Amino acid sequence: MARLSKNQKMALSKIEVGKSYSLVDAAALVKEITTAKFDASVDIDVRLGVDPRKANQMVRGIATLPHGTGKTVRVLALVTPDKEEEAKAAGADFVGLDEYIAKIEGGWTDVDIIITMPSVMAKVGRLGRILGPRNLMPNPKSGTVTTDVGKAVTDVKAGKIDFKVDKTGIIHTSIGKASFSADKIYENALEVLQTLSKLKPSASKGTYFRSVHISSTMSPGIKVETKSVGGI
Repeated sequence: MARLSKNQKMALSKIEVGKSYSLVDAAALVKEITTAKFDASVDIDVRLGVDPRKANQMVRGIATLPHGTGKTVRVLALVTPDKEEEAKAAGADFVGLDEYIAKIEGGWTDVDIIITMPSVMAKVGRLGRILGPRNLMPNPKSGTVTTDVGKAVTDVKAGKIDFKVDKTGIIHTSIGKASFSADKIYENALEVLQTLSKLKPSASKGTYFRSVHISSTMSPGIKVETKSVGGI
């Protein structure tokens, strides 16, 4: 096991073993214990009482974080020529169709989100084996296959995130940066939790929110008391 640095030991000492914190306190504490010299990402991990192997218990959704993620999101718009100007005006970093499909087929995936249109999904669908494993495949459920290309690009740039439960029943997503105020981290986390609450499958039995942890890059996880969050 790697030896802990002085800063990491200090961070660990601020977390009480076995204690669950209110979401407000966890948001403040994650800032306190983040010792990285860069602006670390703040993440939330939510273990849900679902069996993702069953289609009627799959949890997938989108949330618009009130304060964004703090990350620069690189957007590729795979669109027909008549939609190119709309995508560019909304802030897409890369805009085109056949030339970008060829680039992706050649191994280029230097983007965070791909937005496309229903009319070109037959072409884009060929890229599934490359984009699927990287979680880049456009999907109507996440709003990335749409005729309203401009709005989709604007939303993603403003802080719209797409999340999906993994095979172990955990949702893992970024909710900001350590440089954010504690209030902003709290409000972004609350938005994700309230969105998840609305997405609870009717087939999910027992406790839905099994556990919630907030952490930053290289920091230990802080356990959140789920009862402290209004509305879930």
